[in-house]
Amino acid sequence: MSDLSIRPALITKVIPESICAEMGFEPGDSIVAVNGQKPRDLIDYQFLCADEFLELEVLDTKGKTHKLEIEKDYDEDLGVEFETALFDGLIQCNNRCPFCFIDQQPPGKRETLYLKDDDYRLSFLYGSYLTLTNLTQKEWDRIEQMRLSPLYVSVHATEPEVRIRLLKNLRAGKILEQIKWFQERRLQIHAQVVVCPGINDGEHLERTLLDLAKFHTGSIPAVASVAVVPVGLTRFRPAEDELIAVTAEKAREVIEQVQKIQVLLSQGKGGKKAKKQHSKSRCIWLADEWFLIAGLDLPSAADYEDYPQIGNGVGSIRQFIQQFETAFEKLQPMQVEPARKLVWVVGNAVEKAFEPIVQQLNQIPGLSVNMAALCSHYWGQTITVTGLLTGQDLLEALQGRDLGEGILLPSVMLKQGEPRFLDDMTLEQLASSLKTRILPVSGVEELISAAIGLATAEVEF
Repeated sequence: MSDLSIRPALITKVIPESICAEMGFEPGDSIVAVNGQKPRDLIDYQFLCADEFLELEVLDTKGKTHKLEIEKDYDEDLGVEFETALFDGLIQCNNRCPFCFIDQQPPGKRETLYLKDDDYRLSFLYGSYLTLTNLTQKEWDRIEQMRLSPLYVSVHATEPEVRIRLLKNLRAGKILEQIKWFQERRLQIHAQVVVCPGINDGEHLERTLLDLAKFHTGSIPAVASVAVVPVGLTRFRPAEDELIAVTAEKAREVIEQVQKIQVLLSQGKGGKKAKKQHSKSRCIWLADEWFLIAGLDLPSAADYEDYPQIGNGVGSIRQFIQQFETAFEKLQPMQVEPARKLVWVVGNAVEKAFEPIVQQLNQIPGLSVNMAALCSHYWGQTITVTGLLTGQDLLEALQGRDLGEGILLPSVMLKQGEPRFLDDMTLEQLASSLKTRILPVSGVEELISAAIGLATAEVEF
């Protein structure tokens, strides 16, 4: 990739009292080069800025170029944030997976919703999943030289013909060779398997999990963990996609199958003796959604060990409940004055799991919280996780309802850094239509603070 394709790194935030703040950097300035090299992404930038002596080429907001010299401690951060982590553009996906969420959206929404990223740098930096089908030799070499590990890989199937069928890409059949490449270099991946009934379930799922478990050995296992996730479908998906929705019966079948394999592997059967060669006995994890769809209780917190796949929905609900219980104990005794009534909106997939939280909140004198557990008519789903609820879903379900003093809204429904739902409705538009306050909450502490009336961000109508 030539230097011409690398844009200056646009600064969006300068951390107070940082090196760049003291030097007078402002949002809108751009870093062109560090020690004569143009960083192509945040990884390059962090690597180049680790030195004690830096020469920066900076483009200010007026288009004037400056050369600045900085002396600092080794690895000391300069204190700026950028518009994007990728200064040379996104490496896009070259697969045509039928279950891809990008292809299951209606047309006409914001452009960023249709970008298919399959970029190893975002995988390393933020834990997004990639397929490894679009990497050039130069990128493989960079992963090795810079020790970019762990990466997060969508495996789905280890049998070449099955993975090629799923990804619609002839390069997809090399996955076991690629994992072997990571193993030989003592690099790691976290894997995910999206189960599509009738395609990669049953004996194919068993083969995939046993194949991956063979790489979960040694002090640095090439496969650090595997998440088994149910395919998610919307009403906008292509008619010819050959996909079948996961039913409660299928969910119970997969849970039973995977749990048997977990026991098998813990006993050192079906592959190398993972338990004896690695301190963590389990490498395969079921996403929470399986239990929600099946109508079964979630595993206990202890079953998730150190939550290696929490970003993939493995244990996130159990962890949230556990964090809530810990935080709630610190509240006692307390009382809300004046009394207030709120509605907490969640996806109906978590209704049963979150009922105890609502009951505990309502034990606080003066506080009344009603849970609105909604499915998404927008996506055409009967069971919906919270993050997929849209503004339209909330408007349809809550209009005309007694919303009390306002809505507790999990911020996972919103675009990161912007008060906008997946259907492009804004928080302000929803608040205006419902004629109520909306309090976006992220995590347990914000949920409790907003519920009991402590200061928190809110959107007025």
